[in-house]
Amino acid sequence: MAASAGSGNVEDSILEPLCFPEDATGRSGSAGAEQLLLCLFCPESVPLQQKDVLLKHLLLEHKLVIADVKLVADLPKYTSYWRRRLQEQPLTDFCSVIKTNSQGPVEKQEDYFLLCDVLPEDRVLREKLQQTRLVEVLEQQQREREDRSFHRLCMFCSEEFSGNRSSLLNHMAREHSFGIGLPDNIVYCDQFLEVLQCKLDNLQCLYCEKTFRDKTTLKDHMRKKAHRRINAGNSAYDRFYVINYLELGKTWEEVQSEDDRELLEEDEDWSDWRSHPVSAVCLFCEDQSETMEQIYAHMKEAHGFDLHGLRTKLNLRFYQQVKLVNFIRREIHQGRCYGCQETFGSRDGVLRHMEVKGHTMTLPDASAWNQPQYYFPTYENDGLLCSLADSGDEEEEARSREEVQVIAEDVSDLRALKESSVLNQLVRSRSSCS
Repeated sequence: MAASAGSGNVEDSILEPLCFPEDATGRSGSAGAEQLLLCLFCPESVPLQQKDVLLKHLLLEHKLVIADVKLVADLPKYTSYWRRRLQEQPLTDFCSVIKTNSQGPVEKQEDYFLLCDVLPEDRVLREKLQQTRLVEVLEQQQREREDRSFHRLCMFCSEEFSGNRSSLLNHMAREHSFGIGLPDNIVYCDQFLEVLQCKLDNLQCLYCEKTFRDKTTLKDHMRKKAHRRINAGNSAYDRFYVINYLELGKTWEEVQSEDDRELLEEDEDWSDWRSHPVSAVCLFCEDQSETMEQIYAHMKEAHGFDLHGLRTKLNLRFYQQVKLVNFIRREIHQGRCYGCQETFGSRDGVLRHMEVKGHTMTLPDASAWNQPQYYFPTYENDGLLCSLADSGDEEEEARSREEVQVIAEDVSDLRALKESSVLNQLVRSRSSCS
């Protein structure tokens, strides 16, 4: 690809796919969104909310069409990138040329230019912007999962909820049959609920989006018509669901409606189906194991690296474990000791150094590995990532299996026990009363 991003830490980038022994993607830098859209050719600029104005300007003034604009994850960065590239090379190096009125007189023919992801450089840019946006969304979702400062009233009964967002969402689904999805599938939850509350305050049905004269009429309509749900066709809600950020060029409808007809047409006899266990590869050598217990034991005995111990000691959540594993894999692949940052010419060299110096358990500060770029696997078929568990999972399992000690009653003197029993005392008192 024709490079364009200027200076960068090239030595720290993995530019080729990695596997055991195969595809990694480039990482993008900053995550801040610009507020202005710049024309690719002239000083013209418009606010992001008026992107249609800029697109019209590009078409009429510069005869340029950007394909599938709605699928570009960060349009300001996209336009800034191509503005810089078009100052370096002519437009025809990047765009397909479309000639209008090709059968007419030459003086009435015009050339229009199409910028689309058929160009490998454009495709890579779109994927990079998509990955950056996905990282931002996952980080936001993680913050919302852990946020205990959530406070909001139910939209239907005004009951107050504090703590985690899931308590309110589960309440509305259970008590009011109003479900907007599982809490873990939603992002920007506060903004989502604010949009819905605003519609209700404006006496607007959440599903058919008709407006009514008062709240009573609106409530009766939503109850009778079973409209206590949102309109899935309203694209304004797409930004609140993580599924819309997962695949480049696909909306949630396309992801959910993947064509499975070929699978359904096949023989449904599953009697000969055999599962293939995920094979986890050691962080330091090529040893493979089919269970986490085996790979944990191997790394601890052969390399002195206790992943289970680190997870417990540092109280690592699932995503933190993912980032730590990807960080270690990358450092080892690049021949660098993560304990002291010394670089070696080969993988074997860095491993010998780490074993001699005892650096396998010497992790750098969390700021080095707890970075968004390590959400992405260093090796795309890394089975170890599929087998990680949350830090609290094993503790909970251990508590559930913990044996409760039962202290047996002392029955060595059975006669004395019977004589002193409450039942005997009641019988004696009753007989004395009669």
